[in-house]
Amino acid sequence: MPAPERIPSRSLTDPELLTLLTEGTLTVLGRVGGASNAVLHCTVAYDGEERACAYKPVAGEQPLWDFPDGTLAQREVAAYEISRATGWELVPPTVLRDGPYGQGMVQLWIESPADGEEAPELLALVEGEEPGDGWKAVGFAEVGEGKTALLVHADDPRLRRLAVLDAVINNGDRKGGHLLPAPGGRLFGIDHGVTFNADDKLRTLLWGWAGEPLTDESLAVLGRLAAALAPGAPLATRMAELITPAENKALRGRIDGLLKAAVHPRPSGQWPPIPWPPV
Repeated sequence: MPAPERIPSRSLTDPELLTLLTEGTLTVLGRVGGASNAVLHCTVAYDGEERACAYKPVAGEQPLWDFPDGTLAQREVAAYEISRATGWELVPPTVLRDGPYGQGMVQLWIESPADGEEAPELLALVEGEEPGDGWKAVGFAEVGEGKTALLVHADDPRLRRLAVLDAVINNGDRKGGHLLPAPGGRLFGIDHGVTFNADDKLRTLLWGWAGEPLTDESLAVLGRLAAALAPGAPLATRMAELITPAENKALRGRIDGLLKAAVHPRPSGQWPPIPWPPV
């Protein structure tokens, strides 16, 4: 499988990238292994430009008991739209379009950091009961032979923003493998099919800030999101095309709740807080 093309330094909200993903010719290179739903590695070419991308056809989605069938691709796009509105660029450009196997989600492929560029350590298992400087504790995990270790994640502002985004979109599956360090010190989150449920489904490895005050930056972003989702606003209109009225109502309710509480959410106790498998 050929290496994906390096992402240039231009903003990932560049309209030309969305045009490329939406209008370009998709060529399937192979299937990405290890995914529960069909994920195809492709190239997309348009007007002399070619990029690597991921294509998840709706026809390859596995049914879930708690999500309507055939809606995961739309939820991936909805997560991108909300991420785009925050200005944090945490989700790669993602569109809904027809492809070789029918309608599906197409997302810009994210390359690993360049040679010589050290990838940050984001998750770890450590001995003892305290996370240590620069780390936040998630909880204890069994590591075999009756032993446990403390699961920790980096006290990283990029991860903290992603934790806020996950609380907004009600991400039911934030695993370690869904965190992608990228060239230039960027960090992306992928795999957002199980999001926007009207019920509390938040499952994540990023619980380290639970109960701590939200940053001023996050509160400002949440305030802008609330305004952008007001009836008749362009983002509200777009979201109405992607998720149900009940899910949109719950989305606005989560944002309002975060603004009022001004703290990172804690596990609800009504749903397993850690995804399985965690990676």
